[in-house]
Formats: sequence, C-alpha cells, structure tokens
Amino acid sequence: MALEIRPCHIREAQEYIKRHHRHSIPPVGGKFAIACCIDSQLCGVAVCGRPVARHSDDGQTLEILRCCTDGTPNACSKLYGACCQIGFRMGYDRIITYTLESEYGASLRAAGFLFDGICGREQWTGSRRRSYYVSPPERKRRWIKKKPQNRKERLQEWGAPILKSLKSFRT
Repeated sequence: MALEIRPCHIREAQEYIKRHHRHSIPPVGGKFAIACCIDSQLCGVAVCGRPVARHSDDGQTLEILRCCTDGTPNACSKLYGACCQIGFRMGYDRIITYTLESEYGASLRAAGFLFDGICGREQWTGSRRRSYYVSPPERKRRWIKKKPQNRKERLQEWGAPILKSLKSFRT
C-alpha cells in the first residue's frame, strides 16, 4: 500500500480539485499535473504552472498552483516532493506555492520548503472585484524551495536520509 506518483491530465486534475478542494477553485491551466495513487485508487493531485504573480514570473520559477488530496496520510508531502523533482529536472531554479495564513504548512516543510513570508492582502484580485468565489478572504503564506546548486547540497537534500540509514546499518 505504497503511495505512487503518476502523470495526470490537467482536466482530470481540475475535476478532482473541483470535487475535493476545501477552499479554492481549480486553476484555469498549468504546465503539468500529477496524481498520487494508492493501490491504483486516486488519492490526490497537484497542478504546476507559471507563477500567477507577475514579479515571480521570471522564467526560472515554477508555482505549485494547487495541491489537493482526500486526506490520505503523506499524500500532500509526496505530491509536493514530486512536483519539485519534476520542476528541477525541467530546469527551474525555484518552486513556490502559497497557503492560507491559517494553514501551518506541515506537508510543505516535510517536502523541504521554507516559509518566505506573508503576502498580499485578503483578496488576490487587487482593484478588480470578481462576481464568483476564488478563495477565502485571508492573507497567504508564501513557501519557496530552491534548486540544490552543487553535489553536496543535492546530497543533503536528497541523499542525507539514505546516507544516515547506511551509517547506522554499518555500526
């Protein structure tokens, strides 16, 4: 009963988000989507794309637009980690995402993200007023994960747990 990451069509991910996300509407589009499954049963999806904020859209930054699960333990962390690996292999230097100010971000910290500050106002729409629901009127927390720059950083990021277990195995 291990969690598996699989490719997913963006439309399928949007439908899943529409049915299961607690507080946000599905993103309009994205660059790619992935699914998390347990025993071939879908338990979560994530959609990644260009950053919504203009100042972050520098060509080197990927945003995880939505991550949505049915509550399966560790599915969020697995999706965040897989999005980062895919993004870094595609050539992005930074991965960002946002949560509500009231959310703690345990899955993001487990996937190696760092808290980057509180962003924006309660509404993301600026001076525009939308006639439809987008998200709760609450400020957002920005999270960032940077690409490891050298072999030592990559080892610390991806190989440290393996090396630690090998050292304890030898003694």
